[in-house]
Amino acid sequence: MPTTVRPVDYDDADAEVRAIYDDIMATKGIDFVPNFWRTIAHHPALLRRTWETLKEVMAPGALDPLTKEMIAIAVSATTGCEYCIRSHTAAARKQGMSEAMLGELMSVVGMFNETNRLAEGYQVETDDAFLQVP
Repeated sequence: MPTTVRPVDYDDADAEVRAIYDDIMATKGIDFVPNFWRTIAHHPALLRRTWETLKEVMAPGALDPLTKEMIAIAVSATTGCEYCIRSHTAAARKQGMSEAMLGELMSVVGMFNETNRLAEGYQVETDDAFLQVP
């Protein structure tokens, strides 16, 4: 799928964008700037905001980084973003995700996409017990 804008190459980027590119490569431990970041770099404020928010969200917390990457794969598979599926699968593999884990994840994604569609199609009323906050 061709992009709607030409990605901003490192050599063509201004100092602000290059600094973000450098942080992306250092943080991810890679030697290239992924196309997603190069494409949104046409708007440096968007690039910076998106990168800073992503770093905050994906940092270790109550959920470990592998779990977060696997959630990203699940969302990406559900929304049908091929780029996102591939990039997050690569990141999850780097974090230790096995083929068996990916297979199980896809089973869960498929199952809940199906049951969610059924619940929405039938307009199933939410059980009162599920509305209670502990």
